[in-house]
Amino acid sequence: CLFYFRLTTPAMEIITHLINDTIEFYKWTLTIADKRVEKWPLMDNPLPTLAISTSYLLFLWLGPKYMKNREPFQLRKTLIVYNFSMVFLNFFIFKELFMATRAARYSYICQSVDYSDDPNEVRVAGALWWYFISKGIEYLDTVFFILRKKFNQVTFLHVYHHCSMFTLWWIGIKWVAGGQSFFGAHMNAMIHVLMYLYYGLASCGPKIQKYLWWKKYLTIIQMVQFHVTIGHTALSLYVNCDFPHWMHYSLICYAITFIVLFGNFYYQTYRRQQPARRDVSSSSKAGKAVSNGTLNGLSKAANGAMLMGSKEEKPQENSGRRKRKGRAKRD
Repeated sequence: CLFYFRLTTPAMEIITHLINDTIEFYKWTLTIADKRVEKWPLMDNPLPTLAISTSYLLFLWLGPKYMKNREPFQLRKTLIVYNFSMVFLNFFIFKELFMATRAARYSYICQSVDYSDDPNEVRVAGALWWYFISKGIEYLDTVFFILRKKFNQVTFLHVYHHCSMFTLWWIGIKWVAGGQSFFGAHMNAMIHVLMYLYYGLASCGPKIQKYLWWKKYLTIIQMVQFHVTIGHTALSLYVNCDFPHWMHYSLICYAITFIVLFGNFYYQTYRRQQPARRDVSSSSKAGKAVSNGTLNGLSKAANGAMLMGSKEEKPQENSGRRKRKGRAKRD
């Protein structure tokens, strides 16, 4: 026991020092945080955000177990209301960011954070806060998938995207609620208007679904968004923009993970299935041709047999008539 205690004591001291250093570092970061947002909902400390994200991950584990022996919920009206509400929320965020940044004369190349109480700057911070809140509301996407027993939709990409966006954007609002942060949120909000419009129309039923041929283009737009994000961030680093560089580098790495995951999703969903679909269509056409050929061949053969039979019967009938005429003449 003494030997075990001697081994564990240095390890415990190291862990204790790490925890204390982390707490001290967090306290220091609070001194440079955005004072305008510290009293806003969920922004006082990270615990509420972490609690919501932890509850989300817990539901991912317990939800399928709860629904295992139950009938799936339809939730058609709920989905219509939810999806179109998200359309309006994202359009509101897009509009607020556009109007506020235009009034504040933001630069799309390099824009530092203005922590003043200027009405336009506060409006930008407010729009970004609503963007952060929208990422928490989007957890309901997964909840609805599980309640409807669409477990195949709950992929790693889906969970990684939802959980990381809500958690990381708390950091963005806490320290950089403005400046360069507006660009990604502005672009993503517009894309989410289109995305939730698609989902809202799809939830209206088969009469509308037949017109929704543009689903794959949403994925393409999302991948273009990540490439634009990397280019815009790299440009900011190149011009040495007055914005935290560690956030720029982190954003580039984060966008690369999405390019890989969304690229794999696009390939698996649209590209990989095309050869199989072509094989199925060609085999079905060949099957139709064979069936038509055999049917037509049989009909032609049957018609030929009938014609041959009729030709064979006619000489016999004629010979019988000649014999009768000969007997009649003899008589």
